[in-house]
Amino acid sequence: MDESELRNALATGLDSPASSDTQRLAHFLASGFGPATAAIIHYGSHAHRSEARPESAHDFFVVVDDYRKAYCSLSERVGTSYPPAKAARLNRVLPPNVVAIVDSDTTPPLEAKCAILTVRDFQRACSPRARDHFTHGRLFQHVQLVWTRDNRSRDIVVDSLLAARAHTFRWGRVHLPTRFDVACYCRVLLQTSFEAEVRPEGRERIGTLLAAQRETMDRMYAGLLRSLADDGVLSRDGEDYSDPVRPGPLEQLRIAMYFRRSKLRATLRWLKYMALYDNWQDYLLRKLERRGGVRMQLTERERRWPLIFLWPKALRYLRSRPQRRDSL
Repeated sequence: MDESELRNALATGLDSPASSDTQRLAHFLASGFGPATAAIIHYGSHAHRSEARPESAHDFFVVVDDYRKAYCSLSERVGTSYPPAKAARLNRVLPPNVVAIVDSDTTPPLEAKCAILTVRDFQRACSPRARDHFTHGRLFQHVQLVWTRDNRSRDIVVDSLLAARAHTFRWGRVHLPTRFDVACYCRVLLQTSFEAEVRPEGRERIGTLLAAQRETMDRMYAGLLRSLADDGVLSRDGEDYSDPVRPGPLEQLRIAMYFRRSKLRATLRWLKYMALYDNWQDYLLRKLERRGGVRMQLTERERRWPLIFLWPKALRYLRSRPQRRDSL
């Protein structure tokens, strides 16, 4: 398989048609973040249509040139509950920021959950130099490149997306069985990424995600595995592959530490959500109910001072969440 064939395989789904709501939100976000906006990527349940409810937020990566300019524009054009300078400073700590943005001119209003990265941070987050798994864990799946400022911006973002998908073998390798096919490879990627974060749902969600994305992911990673076999990295027997040089203890330790660091950073990032994500408590409660089947009520005291009074309830949930029960 030559390089152009591999790129075509890894680019599967990027230009797939987006819904009218997704297109509207993408243009609303591009206008809101202003001239600093380089590209907008749609990911998550609405992108791959895995049990997304109409009222649930659409997930986007918003790639910008400069944090300060982007947030200043958003504050002026859409309005924010936080100062642009504060958001820009926080975006440099444990990037990305994740913020909620609502287009209230629609009926019902459309909500976007936006992960914001500069072009430079996005390129790093898609590379082997990524500090954690947040970006890799979302972009190796089916996503839609729904808006780009110009051809140069598109080329940069597409190259980064393809790099993220090509590097799945780097972090997935240690978790693969001795012999595997494309379907097994995709399942291992999802299982490994699932465990890299604290999530409300159990492992049954993995099957749902695989079913919703099977056509896209099979094409992407069939091409990648064939390319690795052509390069001699993998051995191939029909539709099955094997790794002739299994990762040693040091490589296993490196990957294990990468995912432990990633889970820690993902958990710490919740402190930023409290500072920037509008109505984060209601969003979290809806997600727990929708994905984890858990109904939780917060007292007025817990809502007003969550860092003081919400910990006991949060710790009880973390110990009993479906994801943890599945791993026992």
